[in-house]
Amino acid sequence: MFSAQHIPSEQERSELLDSIGPLPLQGVAWPKWIKILACLVLVFIGVMIIQTAAGPTGKAVSPMVAGSILLCFVGLVVLARYMLISQTRITQKGIEQSWISRREVAWEDIQFAKFIPLVASKRLICFTARGRPVVFQAGTRELQVAFARIALVYRRQK
Repeated sequence: MFSAQHIPSEQERSELLDSIGPLPLQGVAWPKWIKILACLVLVFIGVMIIQTAAGPTGKAVSPMVAGSILLCFVGLVVLARYMLISQTRITQKGIEQSWISRREVAWEDIQFAKFIPLVASKRLICFTARGRPVVFQAGTRELQVAFARIALVYRRQK
């Protein structure tokens, strides 16, 4: 079990920021192939909705069900739009990401950070004293490397 936390000193944090490179480091939050895949899935779902609505089965669907399906589709479109435009920035103050609501965390607030290299998204999960973790995505190689370095400095000791 993890017990001791490694909160870096001001010097360690300064060395980390120097190793990341010139700041601010900014890039897309999601990789291009994920954005393309999300758009293709949305087009496919939209075509299926239109085909079903125009066919004989569409006439038998309750207006409440049809409205619910359309509302869910609009929600997916909004999420996809934010995936397309979302940016992640690493600055002298901390890490921030544009999203439906702005995500940000100051360096002083980070208690522990973990880098999660998933296939679709490389993520940095920052745990703060407030208890709620803040998740950032990295869509570029530079951000991914920076996330890995941040996780090494803000790791938990066994």
